[in-house]
Amino acid sequence: MHRPINLDGVVHLFQKELQDALTGIYLHGSMAMGCFHPEHSDIDILVVVKSKQSRDTYKRIAAGLIRFEEELHLTKGIELSVVLKKYTDEFVYPTPFEFHYSLAHKEKYKSDPDYLCGGYEDTDLAAHFVVIFHRGIVLYGKSIRDVFTAIDKSYFIASIQSDVKDVTEGITENPVYYVLNLCRALFFLKEEIVSSKKEGGEWAAEVVPMKYADVIHDCLAAYQGKVDTIKQDDEILLEFATYMLEEIDNAGSVNEWKK
Repeated sequence: MHRPINLDGVVHLFQKELQDALTGIYLHGSMAMGCFHPEHSDIDILVVVKSKQSRDTYKRIAAGLIRFEEELHLTKGIELSVVLKKYTDEFVYPTPFEFHYSLAHKEKYKSDPDYLCGGYEDTDLAAHFVVIFHRGIVLYGKSIRDVFTAIDKSYFIASIQSDVKDVTEGITENPVYYVLNLCRALFFLKEEIVSSKKEGGEWAAEVVPMKYADVIHDCLAAYQGKVDTIKQDDEILLEFATYMLEEIDNAGSVNEWKK
């Protein structure tokens, strides 16, 4: 598969810093699923390691990721987590992580030499594990099926529901992210298909009421860089969010009953 951005620099960074402790580096998200847009998408990566590493190692990795982003002038940059292999062998929810790097943490890493995001738990990792298992790409190391196992879908459902729980607070400020995440959450709950934001939006636009389909089409156009802004007012966005949350809750209840 052709990747719009060469990630060899990231692979070499982790090979150098982790050496034999490195199990694998896995691409997920929009780039893995063929709908990456350089202005609107981040690069989603999960790194699996055999053992705990020092704080200094992760601080050097953070500095290396910053250099990589700035050399390539990436807009959204990399969102990356490091997890221990024991959690891909025997899944735990929420999943502990050793290290995390993203745009939200970049300035803190740059301004505070002692800063390190790690040693916590993240509900989002369940969704990342599932996406990698079904749609991921190996950048380095062992094959996906040698490292990851299928996890109970209830964890994935909990993860995607957690991802949209604050939608009514965020949708007016970041409509593209929340609208398309709601779509792919409902897509999985209805059809059990692991999808990208683009795929989820395209599916949902065909099944929701017409007034909401227009919201989705606008967000898809913005997500793909075809327009700079969407033309939906706050009222319709909040109405869409309420409708989709009800659909997600209903679909989640049906899935719970099926178990």
